[in-house]
Amino acid sequence: METVHQLGTLFLDAVPTVLIVLLFYFFLRWSFFGPIQKAMAERSARIDGARAEAASVEAEARKELDAYNEALRRARSDIYAEQEAARQEALGNRAKLLKTMHTRAQEEVSAAKHRIAEELADASASIESDTRVLAAEIARTLLEGPSPQRGGKIQ
Repeated sequence: METVHQLGTLFLDAVPTVLIVLLFYFFLRWSFFGPIQKAMAERSARIDGARAEAASVEAEARKELDAYNEALRRARSDIYAEQEAARQEALGNRAKLLKTMHTRAQEEVSAAKHRIAEELADASASIESDTRVLAAEIARTLLEGPSPQRGGKIQ
């Protein structure tokens, strides 16, 4: 019984200490741990907000990069199309020029053939007229006999 009495006394002596510890706990909770938990919650909320904002900015940047790459691809495609059109135009102009030069060369060849044919006809006519004159001269020479100028010999 005495043990119970000592326990009771010990308990009664410990009550003020327990009350002080409880009061100190509530005081620390109110003045120290509460603001720290509030600050930690705000910090966590800011971190989560910053992460969400960073993800949003990253998604927007990715979207802008995709749009830029698409615009760049379209611009390259347009440039290649323009280059191909210019190349086709140059090839067409070259073909026209070659055709014109070929036609001009054919015309010059035709004109040269015509001139040669005319010269041939003139030469044939000249030879024919010269042939008649020479034939007449040969015939006259043969009919007249040996000429005294040549010494009577036909050479």
